[in-house]
Amino acid sequence: MSDAVSPPPLDLSDLQATPKRARRERTVRVVLLAAAMISVVVSGAIVVSLLFEAWEFMVNVDWSAVWSTGWFPRNGIYDIKTLVVASLIVTGIAMLVATPLGLGAAIFLSEYANPRVRRVLKPMLEVLAGIPSVVLGFFALLWISPNLVQNAFQSANRGNLMAAGIGVGILTIPLVASISEDAMQAVPHALREASAGLGARKVTTSIQVVLPAAVSGLAAALIVAVSRALGETMVVFIAGGAGDTALYTDNPIDGGLTMTAAMASLASGTDAVVGEGLTFPSLYFVGLVLFVITFGLNIIADRFVRRVREVY
Repeated sequence: MSDAVSPPPLDLSDLQATPKRARRERTVRVVLLAAAMISVVVSGAIVVSLLFEAWEFMVNVDWSAVWSTGWFPRNGIYDIKTLVVASLIVTGIAMLVATPLGLGAAIFLSEYANPRVRRVLKPMLEVLAGIPSVVLGFFALLWISPNLVQNAFQSANRGNLMAAGIGVGILTIPLVASISEDAMQAVPHALREASAGLGARKVTTSIQVVLPAAVSGLAAALIVAVSRALGETMVVFIAGGAGDTALYTDNPIDGGLTMTAAMASLASGTDAVVGEGLTFPSLYFVGLVLFVITFGLNIIADRFVRRVREVY
């Protein structure tokens, strides 16, 4: 029997792509690079325009009007603390609502629900994120405020920061639950099995093993939720209880104006931005303050996540 003929040895030309495939790869790379560069350019243009208009405000404003008793931009009073404090109140209330409910839902879906229940409940929970914020705003104003807030606090205004915060919290629950559940699902099952092997109960394993192991993902979920709550507009615009002006208040049952609601109410149309000369640039100043806060939160979150991240 004759020996089998061995194939000729391969050289470098045999491993190279055909010219047609090489052109296709170059085209895809150029398209993807262009998409990435467009996003960077658009983001840079937004930041530059924000800084330019905000700088005009900061150069020309009387800074005593930026720290006064309320937000009355058409009259030349731009008390930024009125907006910042209201935004923090709404965000704090929203996180008090979203954190326990979102984490509870995530723990149930990750640790207790069987696959069939999880396949049903998780999409149902995420549908909540698809509800238009304007609908939740009217729900907060017409149901949460009269049935919850005003029943608990007789002196509460019809529109108030607490109702707005609860509405924003409901809107944020799916975000916390989804990201947290994904983080807990990424924890190796070997840790759960080791905990069970030592005799730990399910609740002990979930709280003392899984949650600490997923802490970086949970922290990221909460920071994303805080940024989402700070940036929410329609719920606080409708249910917050203020128009385009507001006196300073740190009482959550009073009506107030957040940074996003102030921008939306004042910039409802360019013809509506009338009054004192710096009224329009004040919108960019508020936007810059909001950008700095959210950017700082993201930097802090990134450093925290890097510090506590566990690699399995």
